Amino acid sequence: MARGKLRIYLGSAPGVGKTYAMLSEGHRRVERGTDCVVAFVEHHGRPRTEVMLHGLEQIQRRDIEYRGSAFTEMDVDAVLERRPAVALVDELAHTNVPGSRNTKRWQDVEELLQAGIDVVSTVNIQHLESLGDVVESITGVRQRETVPDEVVRRADQIELVDMSPQALRRRMAHGNIYKSDKVDAALSNYFRPGNLTALRELALLWVADRVDEYLQQYRGEHNIRSTWQARERIVVGLTGGPEGRTLIRRAARMAAKGSGSEILAVYVARSDGLTSASPKELAVQRTLVEDLGGTFHHVIGDDVPASLLEFARGVNATQIVLGSSRRKAWQYMFGPGVGATVARDSGPDLDVHIVTHEEVAKGRGLPVARGARLGRARIIWGWAAAVIGPVLLSILLTNVDADLGLANDMLLFLTLTVAAALLGGLVPALASAAVGSFLLNYYFTPPIHKITIADPKNIVAIVIFVFVAVSVASVVDLAARRTHQAARLRAESEILSFLAGSVLRGETTLDALLERVRETFAMESVALLERVSDVEPWTCAGSVGPHPVARPEDADVDMPVGDHMALALSGRVLPAEDRRVLGAFAAQAAVVLDRQRLVDEAEESRKLAEGNRIRTALLAAVSHDLRTPLASIKAAVTSLRSGDVEWSEEDEAELLAGIEHGADRLDHLVGNLLDMSRLNTGTVVPIIREIDLDEVVPMALGGVPEDSVELDIPETLPMVAVDPGLLERAVANIVENAVKYSPDAVPVVVGASALGDRVEVRVADRGPGVPDESKERIFEPFQRYGDAPRGAGVGLGLAVARGFVESMGGTLTAEDTPGGGMTMVLTLKAVPGPSPVVADLSAQVTS
Repeated sequence: MARGKLRIYLGSAPGVGKTYAMLSEGHRRVERGTDCVVAFVEHHGRPRTEVMLHGLEQIQRRDIEYRGSAFTEMDVDAVLERRPAVALVDELAHTNVPGSRNTKRWQDVEELLQAGIDVVSTVNIQHLESLGDVVESITGVRQRETVPDEVVRRADQIELVDMSPQALRRRMAHGNIYKSDKVDAALSNYFRPGNLTALRELALLWVADRVDEYLQQYRGEHNIRSTWQARERIVVGLTGGPEGRTLIRRAARMAAKGSGSEILAVYVARSDGLTSASPKELAVQRTLVEDLGGTFHHVIGDDVPASLLEFARGVNATQIVLGSSRRKAWQYMFGPGVGATVARDSGPDLDVHIVTHEEVAKGRGLPVARGARLGRARIIWGWAAAVIGPVLLSILLTNVDADLGLANDMLLFLTLTVAAALLGGLVPALASAAVGSFLLNYYFTPPIHKITIADPKNIVAIVIFVFVAVSVASVVDLAARRTHQAARLRAESEILSFLAGSVLRGETTLDALLERVRETFAMESVALLERVSDVEPWTCAGSVGPHPVARPEDADVDMPVGDHMALALSGRVLPAEDRRVLGAFAAQAAVVLDRQRLVDEAEESRKLAEGNRIRTALLAAVSHDLRTPLASIKAAVTSLRSGDVEWSEEDEAELLAGIEHGADRLDHLVGNLLDMSRLNTGTVVPIIREIDLDEVVPMALGGVPEDSVELDIPETLPMVAVDPGLLERAVANIVENAVKYSPDAVPVVVGASALGDRVEVRVADRGPGVPDESKERIFEPFQRYGDAPRGAGVGLGLAVARGFVESMGGTLTAEDTPGGGMTMVLTLKAVPGPSPVVADLSAQVTS
């Protein structure tokens, strides 16, 4: 019986319309005459989804009693007995009630598929098992119901049901997903814009990866070697020469012309390790291509054009960028060159671009062969086996009565030749073949003890012996060299890959990089030296190990980096072949040093620019906002001191109240200015202790009218780790700002809730709100949104509040209030302890 086919509607969050899409597909199949039934669908009281069930045959659910309560689950036996062509099964990740046929619903679906029934199902991205930790870190909710990724990957069709976060929140606010009593809690917790955007990105990336897998699988199954230009993939062929940077930048400009283009830089090295590439230049080019958003690849291949084309077709590339040849004119007699060969063999599916550069026709160095480092002891043993071994073997064979025959004697001498090749390399093996052939002729080939050969057959045998000995020795020596070179190149590639990756990710400081150099090459000390000019003394930019050298001349090994920088190592002298890796380390050390200095300079420039901006804004604020309360105070005092007017007691009380009000405003403005100054200078040091929110938040409401705020702080909330004084000031500023913009007779709502290891305080008003593009700007110093009157403050309240909250390890953000207005969300760290029960809204509805 053929296995049924599985179709899955994948959504980014509950409510995007997966169940609706699945039921629509069911209606389409019924209209086409397909036997389709509803095996299990949960509409969760949504009218539009419930209407879609009309006209579809529904299988009666199975009733299960568990712990005194009645539950309903999909009746697998009833579906198997009915044997429809297609079964609609909602919520693939659902966990069945204990006592059911299977533990998980996806196991029920597997039974239906095994029975040859096609299944259409739904699942949310957050229910994939591999994404559980990621989803928890984003939403703060651990998904208890999961489905193995492999179950979803095996689906014959996966269709993404997508919806923007804004549209999903509007659908939620209209009551199309949850009941009205749960809307506010859902919008404030799981269905926040940031959560929905992150989940949507996860879903899109996961589906994109599956599409790429299906495409590669299809091309492999149908043996398709031609390029399918689904998107532009540009391969840059590098030689390790200075022209590589030009090629990479040219490819980046080509990629920028098309959306979604990808750059892949590839360097093809010969398998024998012979190369004229500069390790330093390759390291620089690798950094450049990764900075431009591309990837760097290292490929081994003796036929460079074939290897390059094979790589390009393997990654489904659409274009290849190569540089004009650096060979001189006479060198073309050895062949047409890599560029011409690639262009000739690329075919119609690959575009080849030949880019000119400054190094054209300037020539390139020929590779220099490197022998394997065998060591003095092995070479001595190799010569001993080559010279002494045949002599001892001749003495042994001449003193043994047994006549082994010329063929066996030759095999024994050939064994010594192979041993000499293994121990000492090619030259001792050739010497062994020469000595062996002489001894075979003198002692074992008639006439004995003469350098002549009577039988022509023996002449042929000796010649064959020499040929076989030389051939075997060459092959053995070449294999030994290749083994050594392969091991060395693998070690070098691992070191360089780790080095480049760690530096590009910003995980390596200069001291850590120098320590890595010291460990890799077993040195006593490593120092990075630099100087301003050729006549200036050397200075140490960084060093590790005891007694680092002060000048490159004093080091055992020095590696220049440019004209005025050098990496100096002391401890032992390195062989020449190790300098290639050392050159890459030196180049990366210079990059790290430059990066650290640029970061420091950027931070210093940022501080100076921020200081200048704040200074300018402060002058503007002092020129008006601080003068306003002073002017009112001075006017009132002048009036009271005037002898021309006799004030009544009521007038005097009013003038004194005006003075007091102006003084309070002045004190508040000056306090915010001082707080902002403390934040900018880094002198705010919070004293963290554990405290309940209901001890702090009510105290922060003293500066606003009593009927202007509704307070909802549950007593079951966990304690928070904060500085009570700073938290009180922050909440007071936030509430005062909300009350200022909230309409009359509409109170500001101050509530709190627990979410994972955090506690959120939400201050919601019904004011005009703030557009998304301005939500971050309102937290900047001296910013007042909209048409706020000049006397409404200097615009420091929210800036001070965010500064205080961040100094305690929390966050302060702005969101839209459902129905209009703005909500300030203050997130604080909860003290570890028994977690309160939080409703898992995402588990209640999965479509």
